[in-house]
Amino acid sequence: MDTIELLNGELFRHDEILELMKDDEFYYGYLGKAALSSSSIKLLLDSPKKYKYVTEYSKQEETSALIAGALFHQAILEPDKFEKNVYVDVQSKNTKAYKLAKEEHEKVFTIKEKREAERLADAFLRNEPALKMITDCEFEVPAIGYITARSGNKYPFRAKADILDSYRICDIKTTTNLNKENAFKNSAYKYGYLSQAYIYCELFNKSYEEFFFVAVDKQTTDVGVIDLSEDSYNYGKEKVLDALDVYETFFINGAELDNYCIRLTL
Repeated sequence: MDTIELLNGELFRHDEILELMKDDEFYYGYLGKAALSSSSIKLLLDSPKKYKYVTEYSKQEETSALIAGALFHQAILEPDKFEKNVYVDVQSKNTKAYKLAKEEHEKVFTIKEKREAERLADAFLRNEPALKMITDCEFEVPAIGYITARSGNKYPFRAKADILDSYRICDIKTTTNLNKENAFKNSAYKYGYLSQAYIYCELFNKSYEEFFFVAVDKQTTDVGVIDLSEDSYNYGKEKVLDALDVYETFFINGAELDNYCIRLTL
């Protein structure tokens, strides 16, 4: 693939856009609107109205779980960035000190959030099976390419692999109840992890057998390495295709969003 056409019609050389994607502002800002992603898929499946709002106004709620997950990723994959973050020693984000820090800096975290991320990262980095998954690998590797909808139309998708080498792709997660049967599987279905796995395998040209989740339990600090079954991979694929059906209905074929209606039987 020499060039890629984005949702807004802009054309980029493939090597050029991969270099630009290393910058978070371009990746999350510009491409957040100009390409689809695993996050887009979850939004579209939740509601096309939600997808439109978040995409147009970049106002997806930044929950405490999302903040904690991002810091945990940084602590393992980008420790220099993690240390350079702005941290304030406050008991609440409603304090004057925190609000003043937010006025000066785009992103501000509490010391408590930092210590929690360090606790989980330490458990990960002390675990030999987890360490093997990140040895001699690249981190935060961008990819962009097309995924084909049921209609036959192709749409640009973006992704960043947490951990990548020539024979494996890994994604790091935090979770709870890791040692309980089906708990992580239920989270994977609930939070769209399987759609993410399908998208990443497509963009990085990996089979489902080469995709792994590495998860740390937020309560116990237990570490798990979770592989992917063919059924789970195919479920993720179907959810991506379902979301693309929604995208085409409302954002390509022009169906009126005001007429979007959820029909249920109780």
